[in-house]
Amino acid sequence: MTASSTALMDRFGRRIEYLRLSVTDRCDLRCSYCMPEGFNGFEEPSHWLTFDEIERLLAAFARLGLKRVRLTGGEPLLRRNLPELAGRIARLPGIEDLSLSTNATQLDKHATALKAAGVTRLNISLDSLQAERIETVTGRDVLHKVMAGLDSAQHAGFAPIKINMVAMRGVNDDEIDAMVAFCMARNFVLRLIEAMPMGDTGRTTQFLDLQPVAARLRERFGLVDALPSGGGPARYLATPDGSFSIGFITPMSQHFCATCNRVRLSVDGTLYLCLGQEEKFEFRPLLRDGASEAELETAILTALELKPERHEFREQPNKIVRFMSATGG
Repeated sequence: MTASSTALMDRFGRRIEYLRLSVTDRCDLRCSYCMPEGFNGFEEPSHWLTFDEIERLLAAFARLGLKRVRLTGGEPLLRRNLPELAGRIARLPGIEDLSLSTNATQLDKHATALKAAGVTRLNISLDSLQAERIETVTGRDVLHKVMAGLDSAQHAGFAPIKINMVAMRGVNDDEIDAMVAFCMARNFVLRLIEAMPMGDTGRTTQFLDLQPVAARLRERFGLVDALPSGGGPARYLATPDGSFSIGFITPMSQHFCATCNRVRLSVDGTLYLCLGQEEKFEFRPLLRDGASEAELETAILTALELKPERHEFREQPNKIVRFMSATGG
């Protein structure tokens, strides 16, 4: 097979150049919209893809046109020796952008090593600036750890740093303006995210429509339309001088399926073609049965044929029973 920069095209004409790689389904938090307290249905470590298997599979993706990789979890910093894996991925021919999503509770210990390994951008989950509220949402008293992680990330030279805030009605919607002010002061990019009905935890989260929120913030802070930042789905507004930007990720009120450019690889080597659908392809058996490079590339193209046109979160909110942490961010 001849590798091609246009090979990663799905049947709807979307170029798939972005892979979100879950390196673990474990997490040290129990966020109310993600993983329930007491959950223990984790994947067996023997089923996790090894670093060698990950590197080999991503190299095949890259030969076909993959350009962006994001390390996710669970909490990716719980995977031992993650900076080593990051360095191996960053050195793959064709990979132009390597980023990391984290809750930042472990980031102060790893920020410098991750930067040196080739991670260039960070997305950090932070749903409140109030310690008690963070403990309510995450099940843990960790705001001080997150703030230490943010400090370490800035000291290590990460830029941009994006703050991901899941906006929940009656939980933290009264804090949005305070989060805007915080991100303006710290030179962070803020991204507001609508909760999705994934698993029982997601379905019980109080959904907040971000369309009126965006309109209000545009008026209050004099924001204007801005170009997308990175390869993700957020729609951005910014201050006229460009010193601050805010993204809105709206899978419920204004889905972005027509421009979806991503797939997700779970820790056990299962490729999920859509966050809100069940289509998947298992790569671990191929990797462990000694598949050739050509066979891996053919399997990738076969998997992409399964990618659906769109999710059905609104039409079938009870469809997806797996938790977000199992899919990989």
